[in-house]
Amino acid sequence: MNIGQAAQASGLSTKAIRYYEDLGLVVPERDQSNDYRVYSSRNVEHLRFLCRARAVGLNLEECSNLLAIYSDPERRCAQVKALVAEKIALVDQQLSSLAALRETLAGMANECTGNTADEISPERIHGAQIGKPAGMAFTLVGESDTP
Repeated sequence: MNIGQAAQASGLSTKAIRYYEDLGLVVPERDQSNDYRVYSSRNVEHLRFLCRARAVGLNLEECSNLLAIYSDPERRCAQVKALVAEKIALVDQQLSSLAALRETLAGMANECTGNTADEISPERIHGAQIGKPAGMAFTLVGESDTP
């Protein structure tokens, strides 16, 4: 099948498929008569896997590792379990960080009990101990390392 058909069958865009090819995650055959990509059912399986794996938050390195395990005839379930357990631990850490962030934001909201100017001054909000909780994968809006 061609790249358009592979995209339709896998749920990925043609651009995403080309990107995964560039990374070596999917290697289609080439039609010798016109040098077009030809995707096998195995290629489409890998593309579907990549689509699902990315949807659950696996990064490209983790996807690559899982594809290598999947392609290994000597593969063991324990290898997959270990990789997934690491991801679960990271998700738990992120949940904890998000809970801390929520607590900080709730504290900021509690600082403003009315609509007077002194209650919403930058000094009072700055005193709310705003910071990046450990393990956060993003920066809070307005947060800066420089004054």
